[in-house]
Amino acid sequence: MLVSFVIVAYNAGKNILDALKSLLNQDYNKKDIEVFLVDSSSSDNTKQIMCDYKEQYENVFNKVYVLDNPKKTLPCGWNVALRHVSGDVIIRIDAHAVMSEDFISNNVKLIEEGEKIVGGPCISIIDENNEWQNLLLMSEESMFGGGIAAFRNAGKNKYVNTLAYAAYSREVFESVGGYDERLTRTEDNEMHYRMRQAGYKFCFNTNIRSFHKARNSLKGMVRQKFLNGYWIGLTMGVCPKCFSIYHLVPFAFVLSLIATLILALLGFPFLFLLLILLYALCNIFMSVLSIIQKNKFSPIMLLLPILFFILHISYGLGTLIGIVKLVFWKEKEIPCQEIINVRNVLKEKGRCNE
Repeated sequence: MLVSFVIVAYNAGKNILDALKSLLNQDYNKKDIEVFLVDSSSSDNTKQIMCDYKEQYENVFNKVYVLDNPKKTLPCGWNVALRHVSGDVIIRIDAHAVMSEDFISNNVKLIEEGEKIVGGPCISIIDENNEWQNLLLMSEESMFGGGIAAFRNAGKNKYVNTLAYAAYSREVFESVGGYDERLTRTEDNEMHYRMRQAGYKFCFNTNIRSFHKARNSLKGMVRQKFLNGYWIGLTMGVCPKCFSIYHLVPFAFVLSLIATLILALLGFPFLFLLLILLYALCNIFMSVLSIIQKNKFSPIMLLLPILFFILHISYGLGTLIGIVKLVFWKEKEIPCQEIINVRNVLKEKGRCNE
């Protein structure tokens, strides 16, 4: 099977080389891999790295393409690549990810067996093995701080609702079309919802391993959580059914804090104090559980409850602001034509290949 491998990057000069090296180390036949490197108008050396990679390894792979994404956002970048792919299998990873050597071959094996969308565990890793980055990694790995998605926590092969760095049979995109370019950080949620609605299943397999570089600073992690929450709020106006109730828990927590605090200021503090007590007990319990799972204690781990609280507030506040802005977000009323355009391009190329 011909594999179309895609990376969309913006200012990823510090990370993309590791991703590209892991592509070069794949045990799958390189002549059966076409590579699409999409630069989103980076201001660093990202595009130069892509061009150097193309020049050096174009003869190693079936083909290496360097494409431009002037609209900058991820869904626009994916659509740029989808208009050009020729492969039977389409795989996309982020520029700050790396893959096990058998990542592509294990994906292709399952698709050859009849699966349409496959993927596996996405394991968070850090750049430096210091106590602070290990603490941030603990929060990312925890269900309480990083989410309950199966690709983070599942330990056995099964069908799941979503996957990170998935491999897709070409027919999937020919059926559902391209990414919704109105969305910036929730494009996968909306796309995977459309895929499930079209009848496709997400096959999780523990042999398919990828590694995601966790944010190495509190500022970066807080910004990530805030923007994730913010775009969940906005996306509620486009495709509310693409989220589970768990995506809205931080929003509900922040909303409850605000409501009970107002009541406390009006002379009714009981609900506010009860909320704080219940959250504190849950936070401490999950923090202790995370430390036990780590099987190694360091005094800095005592900061974990505070870190969890900061991340929850950031995420929930982002969702609240996104929902408020939703009232004024005119784009939600204008369907994304590129979804259909990309589907038509893929179908036409498929007919030509036949």
